[in-house]
Amino acid sequence: MKHHYFSRRLLVLSVLSTIFDSLNAVEVCSNTILPGSKGDLGEGGDQGDQGRLGKTGPPGLLGLTGELGDKGEVGRMGKMGPAGDKGDAGEAGVDGPSGLKGKAGTTCDCGRYRKVVGQMDINVRKLKNAVKFVKNVILGIKETEEKFYLIVKEARKYREALINCKLRGGMLAMPKTTDTNTLIADYVTQAGLTQVFIGLQAGLKGGGPVYADLTPVRNYTAWGLEEPSGAPSNTSCVKMVSTGTWNQVECDITMYYVCEFKKSRRGLAAVP
Repeated sequence: MKHHYFSRRLLVLSVLSTIFDSLNAVEVCSNTILPGSKGDLGEGGDQGDQGRLGKTGPPGLLGLTGELGDKGEVGRMGKMGPAGDKGDAGEAGVDGPSGLKGKAGTTCDCGRYRKVVGQMDINVRKLKNAVKFVKNVILGIKETEEKFYLIVKEARKYREALINCKLRGGMLAMPKTTDTNTLIADYVTQAGLTQVFIGLQAGLKGGGPVYADLTPVRNYTAWGLEEPSGAPSNTSCVKMVSTGTWNQVECDITMYYVCEFKKSRRGLAAVP
């Protein structure tokens, strides 16, 4: 019995001794795997690949105003505007220097030259009569001492007629006297027409009647009964009937019209 007891005690001691030795061995091993001291700094590595594009950031602040650009090219010509007011006459220029004294003339046979000049006057009168015949009969043009008058047989609105006469070098006809009004009225009748546009507007921009050159109607008128009516501007245009009477009419209707042209100072002007 005692023998078994001592045997068990020895076995326990042996086991404890083994466990103790194992613990010491673990401690020794643990000491051998502790990290060493910090090493030297290594060399820099190669540059890596470019990373992926990041998200768009918020918009930046408004930049400063840039410098002005170069001046652009001239634009296309706009539509023709209304005729402006007639300007004031300019001041007389300074007298020029006197010319050199001419040479003394020689005695001539004046009688022979007077005869030649007289024949030339006769030929000029014949030529003027021939030209007048061409204008009045063939072209259908009427004239006074200062102006020509031409009926344009192209039906147009008032503003188109006004522009067309200007493009021809004249104006819409403006009957400012009894004689002129009668001449145009007879002209309209001879042409077989009943009405034409003339260069006159009633109540333009709230004022009184004015001619196409923007001068007011004053000394002479040939209005029909209850005319002008002072209607809105769309009916402020004026026509002349074959009797010579003036009547207001809508500006957007189309009809034939009469142009007037000033005569050239150098002689007979060419009428378009």
